[in-house]
Amino acid sequence: MSTELARKLRRAASPPERAMWRILHAFRQEGYHFRRQVQIGTYYVDIACHRPALVIEVDGGTHTVEPQQTNDAVRDDYLRGRGYRVLRFWNNDVMGNPDGVYLTVQLELEALAMGVPPPTPSLPARGRESPGSFGGIETNEGRKT
Repeated sequence: MSTELARKLRRAASPPERAMWRILHAFRQEGYHFRRQVQIGTYYVDIACHRPALVIEVDGGTHTVEPQQTNDAVRDDYLRGRGYRVLRFWNNDVMGNPDGVYLTVQLELEALAMGVPPPTPSLPARGRESPGSFGGIETNEGRKT
């Protein structure tokens, strides 16, 4: 995988990925260094902050079906094994509930700063709300805010 691929992925960012980048701007002003389309091992992640080790993925409808759910679970396990916490947000939540997304990221960054261990994950790709629902933001860690 190359630097050129990362550039291509950044140029082709979806509207929800661009919206997530705008949401994260306030955290960058607080000293967090977020990067888009970062290679971690064999994977490219949507957004990463290496200190603390946080990965943010913005998912669309293709992530609601197999085999993508299994692929996401394997990828998340790999990233967690490398010391990263993984937050996943649905496209429609990023676009329709940016305050909830911001709050979820803020709480996660605070937990990481305090050294709070991540919650035990639920079954892979389960527990997230289906696209189109706005009952709150859920992460793949099973927490809801």
